[in-house]
Amino acid sequence: MVRRALVPGAIAVPAAFGIGLAFGDAGDASSAAIGAAIVLANFVAHALSLAWASGVSVSAVHAVALGGVVVRLGAIVGLMFALNTMDWFSPLAFGLAVVPGTLALLAYEAKLTIGGLGAALQVPADPVAARAAQQLAAREAASR
Repeated sequence: MVRRALVPGAIAVPAAFGIGLAFGDAGDASSAAIGAAIVLANFVAHALSLAWASGVSVSAVHAVALGGVVVRLGAIVGLMFALNTMDWFSPLAFGLAVVPGTLALLAYEAKLTIGGLGAALQVPADPVAARAAQQLAAREAASR
């Protein structure tokens, strides 16, 4: 899924720069481009963290999916405050790139999901639950 989003994301960064330059100065354009790059980086971090968690357990997937949102949004806000110390940075241009970019990304993810991208997803069994199921099957076989 990350590979499918890299091409539109790579197009969105210079497009955000161009739109920022059309409506403002070089600082606005740079702020918008950084915003678009942050949206792409946020998506990649989300996908990679979910891929890692799916190899651990279902509980890890839940924790990463729910907790990761808060961590990644906090990182975006923190980055905006850090960049706001620069004279050239425009929080408005940054926000106007991040918010629609995130909404477009969510729509893209929904389109992929509706199209069946995750239909073949196989979540591995929790190791503890798998061991317990084997022990239960062995006890049932022994009691027959």
